[in-house]
Amino acid sequence: MQASGRPILVVHEHYQADGEKRSIEVNASPLTAEEKLSKFYLPLEGTVELTIKVPDREAGQARNNHIIGDFITWDVGVETLGAGEIFDWSALIPPYEPTASACALTPCRVVFFDMEMEAIRQSMAKDCAFGNALILKMAQIIHERLRGRRIELLGEYT
Repeated sequence: MQASGRPILVVHEHYQADGEKRSIEVNASPLTAEEKLSKFYLPLEGTVELTIKVPDREAGQARNNHIIGDFITWDVGVETLGAGEIFDWSALIPPYEPTASACALTPCRVVFFDMEMEAIRQSMAKDCAFGNALILKMAQIIHERLRGRRIELLGEYT
């Protein structure tokens, strides 16, 4: 759906959110795991890889270095997303921090929803049907990603 040239994400019959189309260049990172979230993305075309930081085993690091934040890490790809697969859903779920970073593997066109997340959270609290619809959508995303990881891990260990 579009209105006045801008994409619209219809989440619930009483609520819609305007988004802005943006391009993301190869190797650009629209989000990092260290930032608080106030936006989310819906890819239209291209491929984005979600990555997490893992300890570098070859660095010979003491485990207590992780506690003080002095751990050498490297990024591991955990999910590849394409058109229609939302990322940054954590902007709606406390503590509003990403669970991964993202990096464009190919040139991407995305719809960028730079909304005041606090306003959306308040709408979710006031309109239970809207809140339920949004949480169910986020739960579906989490379910699919966890199922994908489980299948991947089973393949590695069988």
